[in-house]
Amino acid sequence: MATKLNRKALEHARSLLKNGKVERDVRDDWSEHAPSAGDENSFIDKHGFDEFSKWHLGIDREKSEGTKSSVSFPFGDLKKVHRCAIISLESRAAQYDHDDIRKAAKDLLEEIDAD
Repeated sequence: MATKLNRKALEHARSLLKNGKVERDVRDDWSEHAPSAGDENSFIDKHGFDEFSKWHLGIDREKSEGTKSSVSFPFGDLKKVHRCAIISLESRAAQYDHDDIRKAAKDLLEEIDAD
């Protein structure tokens, strides 16, 4: 498996949670709350790809660096962590046997729900 846990993204997510940058939405909201491709491109243009990659718990070093295909498992809308995104990515990570990403998502979800 080429996709691994993006530790910088996990640190970023934890920092956002610590600073209250979290949307406590429900499971099925992610399809409505996820950033559009245009939003992603604007974010990359303004902040660079390294900052964009911090919004994804999955990273694939075998894909071309600096491309959207090299990151996966988004956890927020490029402003806040979304509970619905964490739920979605935990399920998807488990489905595809990305245990390190699934565990990180589970831990983040527990942090969100503890508050």
